[in-house]
Amino acid sequence: MIAGINKPRMVIDKTICLKNIKKMAEKAHRHGLIFRPHFKTHQSAEVGNWFRDFGVESITVSSVTMASYFAKHSWKDILVAFPVNILELDDINRLASEIKLSLLLESEETFKFLSNKLQHPCNFYIKIDTGYHRTGLDASNTKIISSILFKSQHDPMLSFKGFLVHSGNTYDAKSKQEIGQIHLQSIRKLQALKEEFIHAFPGLLLSIGDTPSCSIMEDFSGIDEIRPGNFVFYDVMQNELGSCHPDEIASAVLCPVVAKHMERNEIVIYGGAVHLSKDFVLNSKGEAMYGLISLLFKNNSWSRPLEETFIRKLSQEHGIIRTNKETYDRIHIGNLLAVLPVHSCLVSDLLIRESIIWD
Repeated sequence: MIAGINKPRMVIDKTICLKNIKKMAEKAHRHGLIFRPHFKTHQSAEVGNWFRDFGVESITVSSVTMASYFAKHSWKDILVAFPVNILELDDINRLASEIKLSLLLESEETFKFLSNKLQHPCNFYIKIDTGYHRTGLDASNTKIISSILFKSQHDPMLSFKGFLVHSGNTYDAKSKQEIGQIHLQSIRKLQALKEEFIHAFPGLLLSIGDTPSCSIMEDFSGIDEIRPGNFVFYDVMQNELGSCHPDEIASAVLCPVVAKHMERNEIVIYGGAVHLSKDFVLNSKGEAMYGLISLLFKNNSWSRPLEETFIRKLSQEHGIIRTNKETYDRIHIGNLLAVLPVHSCLVSDLLIRESIIWD
């Protein structure tokens, strides 16, 4: 047992985090890239402060609420990388009066609204869709892009910053090679846009943000800025994609063992969907895994993931672990197990406020 932990708690290994931050910051420097990390993964002022030691001054967030939180903790250059929600205009105006705020646009309608309603100047990026198809303007839709940019040239409140892409389709890739293909396709489409508009907007930036590309790739031709977020903790999904090694996963959820079922070699933990989310990856047998399991060491660390041991099912509070007989016999009711999350961003959103940092 670890004193004081009697329910699911997120733990963060600071040493691993710092190594992950250092590695990505050095990569950005090596390629001459602006490093604007996405803070939606950790959502923590304390973790955020670790980035300052690596020269980070500009950050990315995924909501106005998150931007307000980090603005209160002395971050002065914040990009909200989510399409502007015009119903949050009052909060946007308040933030813009306090910090250097960048917004994300993808429609003439939103541009017109902000042009009429903003009380303080903001920068904006145009969200480009290069294949993920979640949101954003298709890279070939230069008619709307041109219209927005032409209007911005005469607008005192909205200054064009650049084109922004999140290639989330890399998360569905089956190999590093496929990640590379998606990455290079995005770069080519962004480069074409830059060539078309660079004369009218000589300072425009090209910004990419998915962690698999930023972790794996070494070709950033024409790119000016990277915005990865998940790399600070990494997770099981990133490990499966090849973005990281298991020993680079910097967060886990400590969960108490509450029951055992010998006939199925299954162990029940207090740790369900409300703690771990319902994201999963498939193992080599095509089985859904909602988290990998590690043993805890006395020196505030955890083991490599146990073989043949994973969460096979989640309900609201229950996690059902499938394992082999040898591991089943080693684990007892009342033990704490470390669950390596499939998606650390969602786990942070659920548990970061009561998380524990291990130095």
